[in-house]
Amino acid sequence: MTARILVVDDTPANLRLLEAKLTAEYFEVITAADGPSALDLAASNAPDLILLDIMMPGLDGFEVAKRLKADLNTRHIPIVMVTALTESADRVRGLEVGADDFLSKPVNDVALFARVRSLTRLKVMMDELRIRHMATGRFQMAGTDPYGDDGEAVNGKVLLVDSTVQAAKLVGGYLTEAGHEVTHVTTGAEAVERGRVGAFDLVIVALRLDGEDGLRLSSQLRSQEETRHVPILMILEESDLRHLAKGLDIGVTDYLVRPIDKNELRARTRTQIRRRRYHDRLRNMLADSVSLAYTDTLTGVYNRRYMDDHLARKIAEIGETAKPVSLMIFDLDLFKKINDTYGHPTGDRILKGVAERVGTSIRDIDLLARYGGEEFVVIMPSTPADVALAVAERLRAQLADDPFVVPGQADALPVTASIGVATTVDPAETVESLLSRADAGLYAAKKAGRNQVRAADEPNPSAAGRPSQTAAQSA
Repeated sequence: MTARILVVDDTPANLRLLEAKLTAEYFEVITAADGPSALDLAASNAPDLILLDIMMPGLDGFEVAKRLKADLNTRHIPIVMVTALTESADRVRGLEVGADDFLSKPVNDVALFARVRSLTRLKVMMDELRIRHMATGRFQMAGTDPYGDDGEAVNGKVLLVDSTVQAAKLVGGYLTEAGHEVTHVTTGAEAVERGRVGAFDLVIVALRLDGEDGLRLSSQLRSQEETRHVPILMILEESDLRHLAKGLDIGVTDYLVRPIDKNELRARTRTQIRRRRYHDRLRNMLADSVSLAYTDTLTGVYNRRYMDDHLARKIAEIGETAKPVSLMIFDLDLFKKINDTYGHPTGDRILKGVAERVGTSIRDIDLLARYGGEEFVVIMPSTPADVALAVAERLRAQLADDPFVVPGQADALPVTASIGVATTVDPAETVESLLSRADAGLYAAKKAGRNQVRAADEPNPSAAGRPSQTAAQSA
């Protein structure tokens, strides 16, 4: 995949070298020779990744990273620090100000391209979730740190996969001291099984497992739905760095080289857990937003927009299934009188109650939607006309025979419904046509005295559809 990379280095030769390497791999490259220029370019060019030198005059790389992460417009951009520093304390400091990884000078090409591709893939995924969420018109995330604050990176659930018990005990101890809950397993099979049910924030995998390959396990975790988006932190030996590119390519998100530094382990764990929880928040908020776009806010059933799309699909499926699709529209009788007499809160309570009763009385394959006001629609796939009429009559009777208990009222309120039914076996029939026919049945039911079930082509009242005594009085 292509991406825009901002390379920041005060040494011209280093800039030209990295620019040439990345351009040869078809990345778009922009360059900055100092910290202030880097901040301006990051804000104006929206890079997908920043390769940031640490040792620069004026604003060093640590300060530049800190400012990038403090800016709402740039804090989501991954940062890889390119440095000649080798001390663990420098890596920890970089992680704490927001760096995602480090590359040592002279830069190894394999490590460079693997890290660039891995982090840009991650950013593209996060950007897509953000864009979809913003498109819904809900902006709860605005003004917050995209990875959350440090308080959201505690009490993480970590799955540790290491066949060396002593090494696992050391890593588990460091993480437990930091407030995380650690589950240790020694085999890939155990890891896969625990991953299905554990809801982990992070998986730490040793590359060398007794008789197993940590890379293969990482690939399995990525292919499993429950662990597909869980960050994977790989632990390896210095001599195993040649395998890192493959690990990053199959989905490893971060790595540590033995011997493990306690502070670096904690810093990388904190970063990955924050990212995981941010990812989950975005996905959940997007799901909520999509749900709100297709559901009625008062009753919780589907709205007319979703109903139209669903009905169109079900009618089109007739061409493949040759099975009829039936539709009923029902309207609560004299509902305006209820609102005028008892108030709109009582009316809303009844609308929600009707939706609950009907929703529990229809099949899983049927769809209940609020059509508007006090009108509802039930779509019944694979349902012939006679069955649809019988279902409609059953629902009518259930509503009429079970008045609603309303707080503050001594007597339960009788509520009845008039129902129109239409059926189609024609995959070319339009949504509007089928709805219009059902609406004609509803009109006929109203005209016949309410609390009735009618099909559009049924001119005479049926015995099953005659009003009950209570209903006749309420009408």
